[in-house]
Amino acid sequence: MKIAIIGTGYVGLPTGVGFAELGNQVTCIDYDKSKIDMLRAGHVTLFEDGLDELLQKNIAAGRIIFTTSMAEGVSDADIVILAVGTPPHPETGAADMKYINAAATELAQYLTGYTVIATKSTVPVGTGDKIEDIIRTQNPTADFDVVSLPEFLREGFAVYDFFNPDRIIVGANTERARNVLRELYAPFADKSQILFVNRRSSETIKYASNAFLAIKIHYINEMANFCEATGADINEVSRGMGLDTRIGNRFLNAGPGYGGSCFPKDTSAMAYMADENGVDMTLIKAAIRGNRARKTMMANRILDAVSGIENPRIAVLGLAFKNGTDDCRESPAIEIINDLLPHNVQITAYDPQAMETAQKVLPAGAIKYAPDMYSAVSGADVLAILTEWDDFRTLDLARTSELMRHKVIVDCRNLLNPDDAESHGFKYSCIGRK
Repeated sequence: MKIAIIGTGYVGLPTGVGFAELGNQVTCIDYDKSKIDMLRAGHVTLFEDGLDELLQKNIAAGRIIFTTSMAEGVSDADIVILAVGTPPHPETGAADMKYINAAATELAQYLTGYTVIATKSTVPVGTGDKIEDIIRTQNPTADFDVVSLPEFLREGFAVYDFFNPDRIIVGANTERARNVLRELYAPFADKSQILFVNRRSSETIKYASNAFLAIKIHYINEMANFCEATGADINEVSRGMGLDTRIGNRFLNAGPGYGGSCFPKDTSAMAYMADENGVDMTLIKAAIRGNRARKTMMANRILDAVSGIENPRIAVLGLAFKNGTDDCRESPAIEIINDLLPHNVQITAYDPQAMETAQKVLPAGAIKYAPDMYSAVSGADVLAILTEWDDFRTLDLARTSELMRHKVIVDCRNLLNPDDAESHGFKYSCIGRK
């Protein structure tokens, strides 16, 4: 099939490369010429495990091309996939639809033959109807259907998730569109459940899923607070809960709160849509408030650890919002660092993948960036672990002990063994455990 994908970010690029690997002819469209030039040269513009190799393979095979031209990508396409950003409004939290609306307005004039317009961006319920109206206004003779095709790719595991989806949701209101999507996803028919629903249900499923997971993270963090107050161990509690098949063990790791490009944005948008429709979603609103407070709580723990130390030095391990990605959007680590900066502390940070990205979102010159984790901890008074990279689990505590000025660790991800840390002379604090 001929597929056009508008947007080459964390959703659009892995999706485009994935469909090319399945044998489709894919054209990826983005207005950022420098990004397109890099992709044409076979260089990935974001970090995802396995993406680099698949990109180069499919460029060489001629199955994927990159352009800044909407006409080149959309003309004669069987499917046009919208994968542009829907950032939150800074005041209301509602999804900003300007990029979706602009893409729909422009692509309308280039439609030829029957085309399925698939919205893979996370969009408010009813967006499919609005896209239909925009295209019909711009091109009254166009032959098309609009479908909702929500993405469920985990950042850091997007390539794996593309080829191993636990479910595929298709929101289509016509049998003609459903048949096109059946052909597109035929390679997955035997290994994944494909659920066809109406378009508004599909648009809701994405928000409902992300909001539920965010609530689950907030819940386990509140339970961690309870464990700290009562002497229980949150790791043991999480394991016991996770053995219940009704609950499951995913998203039960206590930590500094949720972040990234999805959960903060989608919970805010869900709460906004609920208010607009006269529905009071108290659980989602509580999770939003609690998650904001969680970052401040973690920052205060780190500040308490350096209380009384003159010109304190803090080593931070982890800048990305989670392991496996270089994405720092709404990263708990970034928000915690921003909370620490007004307190006259010196911060040196290290992350295996997100150093360059972090420099774009943190104030210039606010912190130092170390080439490795041992350089980061050298001379530090406290070590704060903020992202759950596997590299940090294997931290050499004997070496770290020798390098630090004061032996204090605030482990916000519960990566280290408390007994090991204390045996090396560290004052060790973690989440939900003594």
